[in-house]
Amino acid sequence: MRHSVRLVVVTAFAVGVLARPADAAPTAPAAFVHPGVTLSKGQLDFVRSKVDAGAQPWKGAFDTMLASKYADLNRTPKPRAVVECGSYSNPNHGCTDEREDAIAAYTDALAWYITRDERYAKKAIQLMDAWSAVITDHTNSNAPLQTGWAGSSWPRAAEIIKYTYTGSWANSGRFATMLRSVYLPEIINGSNSNGNWELSMMEAAVGISVLLEDKSSYDKAMAKFRTRTAAYVYLDSDGELPKTVPSQNLNTREKIVNYWQGQSTFVTGLTQETCRDLTHTGYGISAISHVAETSRIQGQDLYGTDVGERLRQALGFQARYEMGTAVPSWLCGGSLKLGLGPVTEVGYNALHHRLGMGMTNTQALTERNRPAGSNNLFVAWETLSHGDNPN
Repeated sequence: MRHSVRLVVVTAFAVGVLARPADAAPTAPAAFVHPGVTLSKGQLDFVRSKVDAGAQPWKGAFDTMLASKYADLNRTPKPRAVVECGSYSNPNHGCTDEREDAIAAYTDALAWYITRDERYAKKAIQLMDAWSAVITDHTNSNAPLQTGWAGSSWPRAAEIIKYTYTGSWANSGRFATMLRSVYLPEIINGSNSNGNWELSMMEAAVGISVLLEDKSSYDKAMAKFRTRTAAYVYLDSDGELPKTVPSQNLNTREKIVNYWQGQSTFVTGLTQETCRDLTHTGYGISAISHVAETSRIQGQDLYGTDVGERLRQALGFQARYEMGTAVPSWLCGGSLKLGLGPVTEVGYNALHHRLGMGMTNTQALTERNRPAGSNNLFVAWETLSHGDNPN
């Protein structure tokens, strides 16, 4: 009898009936916490105290950040009205400029908080103001992903400046309007492309919603995030096949295997893009960790749910091969394209240091890569911001 029940469940899974995560999506907090997009005031204060004390790895990570092009006080913003990004940013009409100006604004905001040198706060404001004065749209095939990437960095910068800088930011309202009118509509309805797209888009949507204190868009983005995360990282408990996103109609095993880059053996920690390459997989893992961190700051800790378990398993699985374990023949035809990127610190810190979970492979990779830099898309300085950070 138990065997027949199991068959019913697997059949239901195969046609996408059991597609959504079991846990209900979080709801927006009664009052948003600020600064509260991937970094809280407590975390920022911890980082500042460690850098001031010359403690490692934070001081070395800070020095690396300050020496980067993103902290250059002579940086000239390069805004444009329409950012056009095709596949793999070809054509690239403002794509790199927008992403890097957004990372620079975040870098300057961090530098301001740690040093209290007003020049950095003013530079962050200059970059944010330059774009909010000009941009009206993102176009071409990569527009949703581009908007997600840049839209992940902008609210991180704005949260720090708006809620910790005591000087003037006269155009903060215009910046908020830019995020609401140019960015949010492009990302809030999600994507049926590879999973890293929708995860990055929901990261941006969640961060923007915190800055705008928009509970409706926060809830919508978080619900899509939960569904996509469950469909991005496989756990044995999911059943014979990975979970799916209902709108994608992946209702046969053949369709699912094709979507998972031809991989037909599913094991805990495998992601939908592992067999594509670990770089894109890293984008997805990073976005999962960033949303989980923002949600925790906002009062709902996802690390104790399936999100945290999927993140832990995805980090460990990818880290094992990134560290040099031989790839078995059943996995991606026995060959992986490595290059996970500087994406492990946030999840590793939350799961290992806060929750005490053993993460041997992830720890080894994280410590090997310190200080983590930037992927020049939407990840930056996470050894500094989250390395061994108890807050």
